[in-house]
Amino acid sequence: MSLLLDTHVFLWWITDSAKLSETVRHALADGSTRVFWSAASTWEVAIKYAIGRLPLPSPPGQYLPQHLELNGLRSLPVLDKHAYRAAALPKHHADPFDRMLVAQAQEEDLCLVSSDSNIARYAVSVLW
Repeated sequence: MSLLLDTHVFLWWITDSAKLSETVRHALADGSTRVFWSAASTWEVAIKYAIGRLPLPSPPGQYLPQHLELNGLRSLPVLDKHAYRAAALPKHHADPFDRMLVAQAQEEDLCLVSSDSNIARYAVSVLW
């Protein structure tokens, strides 16, 4: 199985939040699961941290790389094809970061891991 984590899912995972579903916990614990992290999520974290909406123990440039490596996540860059797909998506969701994750999941045939019910309105595989 190949998963693309929504930003909140990764943050809940590394902080062992009770908000993370048992289904997701089991999928992430499965050693055969390939887990991806989007550059769009890095951008989202950096922006929210900079404007004071996302407190972290250290700046994103320090915090994220150590946790991404520690948890074995694979980096997924934002490519032109992802941007074109995101722009063509129906307007079910206004958040540009979430729309990019949907587009990436569609283009790369990944299952998107998210608790956001709006994401399920798209033609994308969702795990929660």
